[in-house]
Amino acid sequence: MSESAKPHPPSSQAKGEKSHAGEFGYVGIDAILEQMRRKAMKQGFELNIMVVGQSGLGKSTLMNTLFKSKVSRKSAQPNPEERIPKTIEIKSISHDIEEKGVRMKLTVIDTPGFGDHINNENCWQPIMKFINDQYEAYLQEEININRKKRIPDSRVHCCIYFIPPTGHCLRPLDVEFMRRLSKVVNIVPVIAKADTLTLEERDFFKQKIREELRANEIDVYPQKEFDEDAEDRMINDKIREMIPFAVVGSDQEYQVNGKRILGRKTKWGTIEVENIAHCEFAYLRDLLIRTHMQNIKDITSSIHFETYRVRRLNESNVIVFLTKKTTKVVKKGSLKKLVD
Repeated sequence: MSESAKPHPPSSQAKGEKSHAGEFGYVGIDAILEQMRRKAMKQGFELNIMVVGQSGLGKSTLMNTLFKSKVSRKSAQPNPEERIPKTIEIKSISHDIEEKGVRMKLTVIDTPGFGDHINNENCWQPIMKFINDQYEAYLQEEININRKKRIPDSRVHCCIYFIPPTGHCLRPLDVEFMRRLSKVVNIVPVIAKADTLTLEERDFFKQKIREELRANEIDVYPQKEFDEDAEDRMINDKIREMIPFAVVGSDQEYQVNGKRILGRKTKWGTIEVENIAHCEFAYLRDLLIRTHMQNIKDITSSIHFETYRVRRLNESNVIVFLTKKTTKVVKKGSLKKLVD
């Protein structure tokens, strides 16, 4: 057989990949990144966001603005006769979103009734219970002997807390909610409908809120203690200086200087939602989606869920025995039987 007719082994190099055939000493360890990317693209991603705040602060509109889709519960399940519930309800709705071949299952969890009553004492409890219930469901799946290859993740990755634009200070309800919930979930506070404040009022209000968060030892996301290195700390310090984000939401499109923009039209002009000179929506979007989404999920898993898992296993007086093939979970009283 001539040299030209000999079959050649198929090349595993994908289109667009750089060839390293001529590099002496090249091993190919960096190819793991491409392998991880392909696997992630096949599996898709999950993101669960909870929105908390009293009625009329634009929670649904902001979620629609964030994902440029009708993803909020009110948009997907419109009910013009919906009334303020007598007790806090937890309602969630999921969507499959795809952008440039990347698939994501987005779940938006709404909390109608929060802060809408004369007596709002302990109104954070149903929300705390819901978050812990999702941790419990994940834990039960995790400790099964024959557990699923991929456990469905319903854990709340982030809670966006909407602060009314009073311009003065946080309400006792705001302080109590964030103080308790920041221990179990990543909280990102935002000043809702920030276009109702002047720039001076907005800056004063933001500074006042930061002072109250420090005074009450409320650690909102990104938490300082979880910065991984100096580079992370530098990036996150800039974000912490901007918190809470003063945001404006709108899913209405307008033409401004020949460009299509999302905004709110008034007789004085158009407030451009994604213009950082008008509001801080773009910073919130970048934090939640473009720069810190994976970190938010990692902290949920490695910090908040891990804290819950350790506490539950201690409460249940459980010992976990790891074997080569399975994980056996038994009560301490059954230890002698298992050893025998």
